[in-house]
Amino acid sequence: MTLKERIEADIKQAMLAKDKPRLQALRSIKSLIMLAETEKGGVEGISQDTEMKLLTKAAKQRRESAELYAQQGRTDLEQIELVELEVIEEYLPKQLDEGDLRSRLLEIIQRVGATGPSDMGKVMGVASKELAGQADGRAISAAVNAMLNNTDF
Repeated sequence: MTLKERIEADIKQAMLAKDKPRLQALRSIKSLIMLAETEKGGVEGISQDTEMKLLTKAAKQRRESAELYAQQGRTDLEQIELVELEVIEEYLPKQLDEGDLRSRLLEIIQRVGATGPSDMGKVMGVASKELAGQADGRAISAAVNAMLNNTDF
């Protein structure tokens, strides 16, 4: 079952349950998928990698919006963004905790032969592709930076 089919099935369930916040989040995901399909020249279906990128980007947008609303004291809008974020995260791979992230990054650092901070770009290129959807880009960057500056990895 493709992501689009899962979303459509979940939309039906949310409609039957009259779960408006979930329905709104699911419809926004479906909209992203449909836009991506039409951008590619009308090709039916998009790759799983593209789907994960769309979901990751949508989750990041919701997270940033929620932070902004929290800073402005708009808890009503913050809650809407957090509910949508929660729904989007259901379709993303499980996020790595800090220990797992560091061990995966250590493996990548050793594989590419990084020796210091000057190799940050080399490590980030590989890490960003391999850990897409499993960890936030800022978290990956901060961990790689700390590990390469420590040179005691």
